[in-house]
Amino acid sequence: MTSHSVEKIGGTSMAATETLFNNVLVAGRSGADLYDRIFVVSAYAGMTNLLLENKKTGEPGVYGRFVADADADGWREAMKAVAGAMLARNAAMFEHGASRAKADAFVELRIAAITACLDDLARLRSHGRFCVKEQLMTVRELLAGLGEAHSAHGTALLLRDRGVNALFVDLTLWDQDDLRSLDERIEAAFADIDLATTLPIVTGYAGCEGGMVRRYARGYTEMTFSRLAVITGAREAIIHKEFHLSSADPRLVGEDKARKIGRTNYDVADQLANLGMEAIHPGAGRGLRQSGIPLRVRNTFDREDGGTLVTADYVTDVPRVEIVTGIAQMQALQFFEQDMVGVKGYDAAILEALTRHRLWIVSKSSNANTITHYLSASPDKVKSVIADLQQQFPDASISSQPVAMVSAIGSDISRPGLVPDALRALEEAGIAMVALQHQIRNVDIQFIIESRDFDAAICALHKALVEENDDIGAGAAEGRRAA
Repeated sequence: MTSHSVEKIGGTSMAATETLFNNVLVAGRSGADLYDRIFVVSAYAGMTNLLLENKKTGEPGVYGRFVADADADGWREAMKAVAGAMLARNAAMFEHGASRAKADAFVELRIAAITACLDDLARLRSHGRFCVKEQLMTVRELLAGLGEAHSAHGTALLLRDRGVNALFVDLTLWDQDDLRSLDERIEAAFADIDLATTLPIVTGYAGCEGGMVRRYARGYTEMTFSRLAVITGAREAIIHKEFHLSSADPRLVGEDKARKIGRTNYDVADQLANLGMEAIHPGAGRGLRQSGIPLRVRNTFDREDGGTLVTADYVTDVPRVEIVTGIAQMQALQFFEQDMVGVKGYDAAILEALTRHRLWIVSKSSNANTITHYLSASPDKVKSVIADLQQQFPDASISSQPVAMVSAIGSDISRPGLVPDALRALEEAGIAMVALQHQIRNVDIQFIIESRDFDAAICALHKALVEENDDIGAGAAEGRRAA
């Protein structure tokens, strides 16, 4: 293990330029203290939405317009909007005219090159005998890398303006056809970098075999971050976000009631990733855990706070709930077949259908004749799965219903009375429970409720399991080693 850290900066933190420099990138350091760090950067907040599609609303960006517009110019207008946003960002960040000119020229060169590629594909598509469907994923990869290239290049320039020996490390493979593995690309890029005297600013997107977006969707930046930490033998991996890793969403329970977690383990991080929380991609966490590298999640806007440390062997001294979170909109897919008892094959067939339709399974339960999957998916996609299964099993009763899931999570939640306390809190809040799942491992309890009750359930469970048990968690920061 070496003395350096590998640190990832999220998009919202990237957009807060002055705060980022004052609290993270420079933060009062000088001389040798500036180095022995590697930064992996996300695109500026909102930029990947403009390039691909809005992550929350689905509104199409350049990629979405290119796929849909066939012979129209919508994607070209979307690309102009990207260029305008990137140049506006440069104008807001750079005080030195020469550096801004370099940043603008970089953006214009990349956009012109990618636009030319899309123009060529658009011309091919206009001829009916050419099918460019297989190339669309390559287009998505190219566009994704543009956002991170812009932010990494600009950050390196800004650091050099401040006298820091920063190096722009471009892993995007934007103009090459060298599809080596992600690990090989990282190893080649860092072979000759002296971390003691150089501060690398690395693109969160990396061009590699298999495609980062294809394999990891919008979690590709965390995969680059994780593999970089593992390959270079970092002493610590750090994620800088716009908030603390807290006991609940402060916007729901109130900033005065949410608690910074402080310490937890990778088991808890896996549960958060399964629920879609932006702590760390499950694949990224796996690599860090297997290599024994601790993960720290810090708040960019709280410079003095050490954040939350995630390790493999931490377990709270006293059993307690560390976080209450969940998914507000899910689908419960219920498969009932009277003849299922003692017969194998039903579960495998359902899993095959869900895999084929690429639906995210959050949780599942079963009894003698019923299998229920709780899915983070749209109703339309679940209907497609039901149609496939009904054709395969015409005698089965297959249905779905919208639900929400609220989960109480912790490194050890085995304290006596926790479940009765939770059920009492839900009842007092007037919330009817649809189902409950409690695993033997005592890491999480999942409460299935109506979607309309999600916010109220978060507040009620947080109050009963976290706020009213502050004395339980007070001495738990040090923890014990996992068995």
